[in-house]
Amino acid sequence: MKLTVKPLKQKDAGRGLAAIDKQVAEDMGLEGGDFIRIEGRESAAIARVWPGYPEDRGSGVIRIDGRLRQQANVGIDDRVTVEKADVKPAKRVTVALPQRLGIRGNIDALIRRELGGQPVTKGQTVRLPLGFGFMSNQSQAVPLKIASTQPSGTVVINDSTTVEISEKPAEQIREGAAGGSGSGPDVTYEDIGGLEGELEQVREMIELPMRHPELFKRLGIEPPKGVLLHGPPGTGKTLIAKAVANEIDAEFHTISGPEIMSKYYGESEEQLRDVFEEATEDAPAIIFMDELDSIAAKREEAGGDVERRVVAQLLSLMDGLEERGQVVVIGATNRVDAIDPALRRGGRFDREIEIGVPDRDGRKEILQVHTRNMPLADNVELDVYADNTHGFVGADLESLAKESAMTALRRIRPELDLDAEEIDADVLQSLQVTENDFREALKGIEPSALREVFVEVPDVTWEDVGGLEDTKERLRETIQWPLEYPEVFREMDMAAAKGVLLYGPPGTGKTLLAKAVANESESNFISVKGPELLNKFVGESEKGVREVFSKARENAPTVVFFDEIDAIATERGRNSGDSGVSERVVSQLLTELDGLEALEDVVVIATTNRPDLIDSALLRPGRLDRHVHVPVPDEEARRAILEVHTQHKPLADDVDLDRIARRTDGYVGADLEALAREAAMAASREFIRSVKPEEVDDSVGNVRITMEHFEDALDQVGPSVTDETRQRYAEIEQRFGTADIERDGDEMSRTFQ
Repeated sequence: MKLTVKPLKQKDAGRGLAAIDKQVAEDMGLEGGDFIRIEGRESAAIARVWPGYPEDRGSGVIRIDGRLRQQANVGIDDRVTVEKADVKPAKRVTVALPQRLGIRGNIDALIRRELGGQPVTKGQTVRLPLGFGFMSNQSQAVPLKIASTQPSGTVVINDSTTVEISEKPAEQIREGAAGGSGSGPDVTYEDIGGLEGELEQVREMIELPMRHPELFKRLGIEPPKGVLLHGPPGTGKTLIAKAVANEIDAEFHTISGPEIMSKYYGESEEQLRDVFEEATEDAPAIIFMDELDSIAAKREEAGGDVERRVVAQLLSLMDGLEERGQVVVIGATNRVDAIDPALRRGGRFDREIEIGVPDRDGRKEILQVHTRNMPLADNVELDVYADNTHGFVGADLESLAKESAMTALRRIRPELDLDAEEIDADVLQSLQVTENDFREALKGIEPSALREVFVEVPDVTWEDVGGLEDTKERLRETIQWPLEYPEVFREMDMAAAKGVLLYGPPGTGKTLLAKAVANESESNFISVKGPELLNKFVGESEKGVREVFSKARENAPTVVFFDEIDAIATERGRNSGDSGVSERVVSQLLTELDGLEALEDVVVIATTNRPDLIDSALLRPGRLDRHVHVPVPDEEARRAILEVHTQHKPLADDVDLDRIARRTDGYVGADLEALAREAAMAASREFIRSVKPEEVDDSVGNVRITMEHFEDALDQVGPSVTDETRQRYAEIEQRFGTADIERDGDEMSRTFQ
């Protein structure tokens, strides 16, 4: 049967599996666990059948990982012949360990468990998760070589197989016959998670012209000359270049920017020419330029003559008179706007591909790649960590996996004899990475995509916000719904609101609401305290605003939270003494919110208790178009807020929250929190004075906060909102035309019902 090769899913890679289209498997009479022979160009591979993925049914697809593709000498989209294979069970298998692996004791049970069900051939190298941080350069998988098998040929290891360790190290065992894989490529497409679309574009630009140049000749077009990969650091740009080079079996030449720079006249350009000449001789070849901005910065901004000459040399090499043949240049940078524009045109870097921050599904795929060789405990749910790692790029998730393994290692460290040269196999076998290890590791890792502006996704939920039901509902409509139900907004041809202004007296819970909405909408959360953007140097404050919005776009969906926005967005024309910096910041904010560059899945929440000071241009529709008044709580809301602040406190039976709510007219959320705290303090004071220090531990469980303590607290904590303040906010609410906004909200609610 002829089938088309496709990449395997990340979680199944590295186990010698072939996922076959279910329809084909039924026609061939194949079941999960059977063995098949995959015949490619000039060689073949043996794999174990794995149930095909539902989306492949009827498509004539066989999915195998990079190592099997290399054994069969085929690439993705090639056609292979598949037939059932008779693979005998192994009676005895001799395995050679690498010289640098120090393990003492009986590890054959561990090897048998890891290799169980895998087809192996003499001379083949298999990677097993034995290293687990003990080896200097291979923390996840150790390459073992199959020294001999009985019977000969391809055999499958099962529970009755005797596993022996060869006296010779793996380095001294000769390669086997065809079908032995050597060490296999270091990076394959299955080692890249969450970048399916981007990888497809790179393959189309590089792999297709190299493997099938006749297609381009037939169309009468030149194959692409270069691909520029750009995006935040750690998203996988270099990894993609390595994987493509491995998969198409091309020579890989790397140019590291600073390396080629020389103080001697003309030497930098000569080194560049040498790399291109070598690549042309070794064609098909890939030249990979990492951190391209370091050698190809804009010439008008370049500091020295050398930099300008290097850029000019690069331009002529990429698009000069000499034919380059099958040489493709891949550039990677995280500062795409710093690169000379002459390089960014067709014929040089033909396509620019953004390698962005992964979404939730992408993060899960990346975690599956990095935990593939880890002994994970049954209670580790990768979905949970995929949900809770907003803003994490591939490199951060790799760090998370490594750090959790190191946490597990610290746990068993007392059992290790660190002075010994070898590790006990029993200790190695008992290692497991648990849920707790992952949780501990997560505390110490910050997402690099949001590092400069990051505030952790808040852990405040709607339940932590007492009362304010109308306000919460309005925020849900404005922020959560467009992110959760984008199809409804598309169908209704309705654009999501760009921004929300929360205004009201101090202490009513505006910041708390912003945190809750960011948490509930599962968005990244960038917090900007107004005054911290202001800088004494001309242009720096505006640059700060630009960078905040740039980060927000890269990491969408994002909630950008401006606390005390009146500090940076006051009415223009009022401030004559600040050299116009606040006016320029307002102008920058206006263009970011409603300029030519669209804000996709980015919502701005601003809070203020002085909305009358904010520039009117910011408050028009299309910018901060929803104005939500966070009012002084009424009696019912005060009761709800008191419940939130006393739910974990030991209250006596005589405490009547309804009575306290009635007596606290004019109190805002912050006042009620202070009231609960003061009552708890009064109870603590009374208790500490009444017992001896040594009796505290025994009797602390009997402490209760009584109504009397609340009465004392009411004398201490007064309302922070006066009638005059209420009146002023009522007038502001009237001015903002809240009635119109409520009408919009009602229409929206009807749409969803």
